[in-house]
Order: sequence, then C-alpha cells, then structure tokens
Amino acid sequence: MENSVLSSEFTSSPELVEKLYLNGNKKTYKEGDIILDENSSIRAIPIVMKGMIKVIRTEEDGREILLYYIQAGESCIMSFLGGMHNEKSIVKAEVEEDTEILFLPVDKVALFIKEYPEWLDYIFRLYHKRFEELLDIINAIAFKKVDERLLNLLIKKTEISQSKTIITTHEQLANELGTARVVVSRLLKQLEDTGKLKLGRNKITLL
Repeated sequence: MENSVLSSEFTSSPELVEKLYLNGNKKTYKEGDIILDENSSIRAIPIVMKGMIKVIRTEEDGREILLYYIQAGESCIMSFLGGMHNEKSIVKAEVEEDTEILFLPVDKVALFIKEYPEWLDYIFRLYHKRFEELLDIINAIAFKKVDERLLNLLIKKTEISQSKTIITTHEQLANELGTARVVVSRLLKQLEDTGKLKLGRNKITLL
C-alpha cells in the first residue's frame, strides 16, 4: 500500500519514490494527536501515507478555524514554505483519524527540488490546491451564513471519509468553523428538523 501512495503521485520517477523512503522517517499517530503546533520549528515535511490530518489556525482569543485537510499522498504546503525559509509554524496540524506519516528532512526537500522536476511539480500542485481551498474559506466567512458553512463542512467530511456517517462532536465542529458550540448545536437541531441529517451520540448521519 505504501508504494502505491507515492508511486501514484510520482509515476514518472521511481527513483524519487525510492529516495523519499530512503531519506524519510515513518511514524504512526492516533486520532487527536498533534503532529505540529503553532510557533514550532519545522525540521521535517510530513507526507501522509494513510489516514488524514487537519490544518488549523488559532486566533488570539483562542478560537480555531479549519483551513484544510491533508489526505493520503498529500503534504502540508505551510510546512514546505516555513521549513524552506527556516520560519516557525503558523498553523497546527492535528490527526483526524489514525494516520501514518513519512517525514522528510527539510534539507532533502530543497535538494530534491533541484534534482527532480516531479518533486517541484508536486509542490506546485499542492500549493494550487491549498490556495483554492483557502479562497473558499475566505469566501465562506465573508459571504455565507454559519448554517450554510456547517452543512458544507459536513458534506466535505462525508466526501473525504466516503461515509454518510461522521464521527465528531459539536465542540469539534464549532472549533473547525470558528464559532461557539451552542451555535452549532442549535443549527444541527434545525438541520435535523428539516430532514437534512440525523443526530446521534458523537455522530451525525447525512440523509
């Protein structure tokens, strides 16, 4: 399975895939683990081999907002940029589900950019995808109501997990949306009353 993840990303360069495994350090994490915190030094770039992590930004008042998810075969563009410029992390990366990650030392990231065009293309593709996702976040905060943002978040979670049932709490959803738990609880009840979803204990099923 490991080989298929990276091989599918770098189909034209088996040598690069081999170098990634040779120089990377593989680790496993459980749901809820923090693999990178804000203001932490970035010494290695994470490539998700299986599972999923979410990237979060925390405001000064302690509120959080979800920026994007990183799925199997993907990496964190924020880590790329911070690591390349020897800067502290400006985001937090938290494990959404049990995850296996290959950490590539920052110095190898720069070396591979020079040696493998496929690696640079990979970084640009990630940058483009994350940029579009961040634009969607800005658009949602500026122009959409919280109930619409909540429903869109739930739909996105079902698409990523490929399941109509989401295992989460009202508190977690509130943190990801940057709003209060009581607001999320009220909106979820309204969505249930209109037949859009069914609430359970720490789970939500879209109908």
